[in-house]
Amino acid sequence: MNKILLLVFSLAMMFTSAHGADWKFYGSARVQTFVENYDNGNLADSQTYYDQYLQSNSRVGARVKVSEELTARFEYGTEVNVRILYGEWNFGSGSLLVGQTYSPLNMFYSNQVWWDDTNLFDFGGVYSGRNPMLRLKFGEFQIAVVQPSTESFFGGSTEVKIPKIEAKYMFSKENWHLQIAGGYNSFNVFSGGYEFDVDSYVVALGGGINIGALYIQGSIRFGQNVGNYGLLNLPFDFAVFDWENDSHAYILVAGYKINDMFSIETGLGYTQAELDHPLLQKDAEVAYYFQSTITLAPGVLIIPEIGFIDWKTDMFGNNEGNTVYGGIKWQIDF
Repeated sequence: MNKILLLVFSLAMMFTSAHGADWKFYGSARVQTFVENYDNGNLADSQTYYDQYLQSNSRVGARVKVSEELTARFEYGTEVNVRILYGEWNFGSGSLLVGQTYSPLNMFYSNQVWWDDTNLFDFGGVYSGRNPMLRLKFGEFQIAVVQPSTESFFGGSTEVKIPKIEAKYMFSKENWHLQIAGGYNSFNVFSGGYEFDVDSYVVALGGGINIGALYIQGSIRFGQNVGNYGLLNLPFDFAVFDWENDSHAYILVAGYKINDMFSIETGLGYTQAELDHPLLQKDAEVAYYFQSTITLAPGVLIIPEIGFIDWKTDMFGNNEGNTVYGGIKWQIDF
């Protein structure tokens, strides 16, 4: 990893000298220290663990300004994986982005830190990830052709004929905003001598309001076969043969900034998926958390958090138990 980072920085310096670009490097080191109790509904099987690790979303990167019209950015994660790498050209009435970054179907409202900064994405949030794409942006509207998802319950081979399409529009005022986003993905699966068409869509609405030091925000989404779409979600949410999988989810988050050193936040998330089959049941999860962000110095944060996950029942009606956790996220940004 050190050799790769040295190569990246060396190339950056060469590019800066040759093109006069303005490079601003940054990084973030994040470590979790949590105690977790997993109870599957049988007291004899209840287990408690201590968990400490370097978060996978720790990163190092740079923002680059070549000119008023041309900007770029790159970011590497802990396994030397490319998190972000793109260039963006401002052509006056809009901009064209080429590369990999967060596609339009992403909404960031929760600061839940447990499980690698899960941000309630697994429990009802809207997260389609960082994806290779071509994106056009005009003011508050953006539309992108995104690398298609071929996530399939069947395995086998897949065939894609069109890209994934995502779009978002945001309307904002001084102390509140509203955004709507959607996406569509389609591919064919060939498995066991059969062919299946898998079509997926997601529609999401999010917003927030600030009232002094208090903020309230959240999102709601609806979709079909969102696991095949590539949306982060925990229930079983894949199409099976001709049975479509309908899902809906929401999150609600509230927080208060006490002063420059302390703030608090609480949130809940609910997600549900239901396969269109008469013998199967709904699969759902509910999550709650409470945390405090403590800023010890500029860029130095500790975030104590406690939470409860109710895994409810799976599609076959089996009780999946619950998880109780508590601990601290340690973070230094540089």
